[in-house]
Formats: sequence, C-alpha cells, structure tokens
Amino acid sequence: MKIYITKRIIQAFFCIFVITIVIFMLTRLSGDPALLMVGPEASDSDIAAIRVSLGLDKPLYVQYWSYISNILRGDFGRSLRWGVPTLVLFGERFVNTLKLGAASMVFALFFGIPVGVLSAVKVGRWFDTFGKVFALLGQALPVFWLGIMLMTFLSVYLKLLPTSGIGGLKHLVMPAITLGWYFTASLVRVSRSAMLDVLDTEYIKMARLKGVAERWVIMKHALKNAMIPIATLGAINFVILLNGTVITETVFNYPGVGKLVVDAIFKRDFPVVQTCVLISSCLFIFTNLFIDIFYSYVDPRIKYE
Repeated sequence: MKIYITKRIIQAFFCIFVITIVIFMLTRLSGDPALLMVGPEASDSDIAAIRVSLGLDKPLYVQYWSYISNILRGDFGRSLRWGVPTLVLFGERFVNTLKLGAASMVFALFFGIPVGVLSAVKVGRWFDTFGKVFALLGQALPVFWLGIMLMTFLSVYLKLLPTSGIGGLKHLVMPAITLGWYFTASLVRVSRSAMLDVLDTEYIKMARLKGVAERWVIMKHALKNAMIPIATLGAINFVILLNGTVITETVFNYPGVGKLVVDAIFKRDFPVVQTCVLISSCLFIFTNLFIDIFYSYVDPRIKYE
C-alpha cells in the first residue's frame, strides 16, 4: 500500500511538471503581449523596452527556469493586464466559480442519482426509457446551445431570471443547469449501471427471499454497495465542473475563473493563464490521487500491491 501511494504521488508530481512545460509553451504561441500593451503609435524601441521589462527578450529556457523558480517560492507572477498578483486574481474569481460548481453539483446529484436508481429498479418500463432519453439528451446537447435556449425562454420570453452577471440565487439557476446537465446525464448512466449490477447479486436475492421490504433492499443493501462508482464519478465531476466553466461563464458573462482565462488569453496575459490552468490541473490530479487511495478504505476487497 505504501509503495502504491508513493508511486502515485511521484506520478502526480511528474504530471504537474509536464503540465507546466505545456502551459508555458502554449501561452507563448498566442503572440507578443508587448504589442497589446503599447499604443498603435509606439516605436520599435518602446516595444523592445517593454519586452525587456517583462523578461520576454530572454531565451525560452531562461524564462521557463525563472517561471518554475518563482512558483516554488510561491510567486505565480503578476497580471500584465490588471497589474495585481495572479493568485489574488484567481482567488477572487475562484470563489464565484466554486459557487457555480456547487450549485451545478447539487443539481446533478438531486436529479442524476434518483433517476438512475429508479431506472434500474424499473428496468424495461417507461421510466427506464425516460432515463435513457434523459441521459442521451444530456450528453448530446451542446453546452452553449442549452445556455442560449434557457436564456431565450426563461429570461427573454418568460422574464423569470436575469440573463447574465452575478448576484443572488436567481443568477445561478441557468448557469448551474447549463453546466450540470451533462454530468447529471453521466450520473444517471453510472447509477443505473451500478444498481443493475448490484441488484443481480446473490445477497440481494437472499434479502428479498427473507421478506425484507423492497425499499430497504434498494436503499440499505443495493444503493450502499453501488455508491463506489457513483461517489468516484461525483468527486471527479465536481473538479471537472470547476475546470470546465469556460463556455458557461462566457455565455452568461459570469465572472469566474473560466471567464478570466478567456479574457486573459485575448489580452495575452501569460501569468494569469498559466496560474489558472496550473492550479486547475493540480486540483484534478490530486483529486484523482485522493480517490485512488480512498478506494482501499471504502472497499476492503480492493488491495493495491
């Protein structure tokens, strides 16, 4: 077990190292930020002076070494566009993204698990067909299209909800549904599949033969043992929700991390893009690491050698 955990930790840090290289190189492909920081009448000497002040005149390997060295000291740099530390900027926007991700996860769990469980219990009936169609539509509909449709009907026609921005709970309803719809469909499919596997086991049949009430068979025996894949998908989905808000936040003009990354890319703000992508990647990697280790404690049948 200790050997496995050590290997997984080493793999996690190696992935982070590779991600820093990829992020660093990709951000340099978007163009020279010095050209956006000067006016159209700036001379070549002015542009060169800005590049020197930003350290962009140095070779890439020197810039990368400086980037890594600063990160190890806890310095992620300052925004070229807003002039504040990137961690401060990320923290301000991450709070909004966390609210949106939590609301989306509540929506996904509230509808995904019950629909999936009932589809398995009523397999072959009309509700099972409804669950399959629900899951298919959830994974087939584009996020931007769903957001625009919700905005059109709920905001423009019915005037029930605000179209964009941030504020109270009303501002979270449409973005949460848009962001959480795909993962709701995923939970429906996984919940249904896991429950069908468990309901076909011998101990479930034995519980029914003993006369245990059907609701207790489903809730206490079947659902409890089907929760491992469901919990795994839910934990991973929550991190994916936090990392996949770019389209949703852009459609609804929601000031979160996703919208910040889009604005930073258009402004060629290297430090902001690097910080946001790196932290988001670390969240995903360490969540997977935690889940892998947690498996052996949740299910004693799982042993890592």
